[in-house]
Formats: sequence, structure tokens, C-alpha cells
Amino acid sequence: MNYLVLINKENLIKDSYYKYAKLINCKNVLGNTIKIEEKTYDAYLKLKDYLKTVDIIVGIDTAYRSFLEQQEIFNNYSLKYGNAYTKNYVAPVKASEHHTGLAIDLAVIINDKINIDPEDLFANENVFLEIHKYLHRYGFILRYPKGKKHITGYNYEPWHIRYVGKEAATYIYNNTLTLEEYLLKDK
Repeated sequence: MNYLVLINKENLIKDSYYKYAKLINCKNVLGNTIKIEEKTYDAYLKLKDYLKTVDIIVGIDTAYRSFLEQQEIFNNYSLKYGNAYTKNYVAPVKASEHHTGLAIDLAVIINDKINIDPEDLFANENVFLEIHKYLHRYGFILRYPKGKKHITGYNYEPWHIRYVGKEAATYIYNNTLTLEEYLLKDK
């Protein structure tokens, strides 16, 4: 399993990826059954448990998405926010990391309110800034950091994390890189 697979607008997911991905079922923050890559889920549970010790409660909003689900999200965002906004935040089909099962959109629970809408998530950015400090310890990176749209193709999304393994995550965190920059560092 390649935990460093790069999926973006220039690197579409290949059908062969699914020969190696082990997707399992779990429940998201709303109680719906979703799929996620097995090792990613194990790491997420450890992150979630640690965050509880610092009084941050998180859940998974989304993880794996089928091509159809991604198209529906893209269409819904286009209707709600317009095409320009959508292209900066929602990947087209085959260009989404969610197809891998390695990406998680986090929800934060504050005062018993589940926050999953972008407006609510941005309003709680201070909570995400705290979460970001710990991601690498569990093998995750902030996939779309501030000021890196010219590299990633997407605006800052404080809720979108990606499993890459502890070694890569620690290097990326310590050097303030994107996954794209990390993969190019030795070339």
C-alpha cells in the first residue's frame, strides 16, 4: 500500500490503486456508515483519543468517496457556492484524495454541536490550529495549508487531513511542506 500516493488535478487516481487499498466500514460523526482505509482509521482513532486529553472532540465527516459521491458533492457545491468557489475547494472526479480512503474531513464538536459545514469549520479555525500541532504524531498532515494553493491547487482547508505515515508526516510538518513538495524534495 502506497501511503504517499499523490492524487490531485494533475495526478488522477488509477483503477489499479484499489488492488492494494483495504477499505473498512466505520461510522461517521452523524452515525452513517462510511468507508476508510484500515491503517488510516487506526491512526485516526489514536489521534481522536489524544485530542480528547486536550479537550478537543472530533469526528469523521467524510473519508472514502466513490466517483458518484464526489460528483454529487461537486454539483451540490456548484449550486450552493458557484463554480469559482467550488473549483478552489472540491476536486473533480478521479482527482479527489477521498477516492483513496486516506483523506479525512474532520468535524469538530463544540458545546454538543457537530460542526461540518465550511462556514462553521472556518469559524472554529482556532480549534483546528491546535489539532494541526498533533497530526504528524499520528501520521497525518494538513493537506491544504494556507498559502500553498499555487502548489496544491486548493485553498486552505483546516479540516482536510491526509494519512501519509509518521515518518513522512513528521518531515512534512517540521519543514512546512505540502505532499507535492515532499515528493519532489529528492528529485
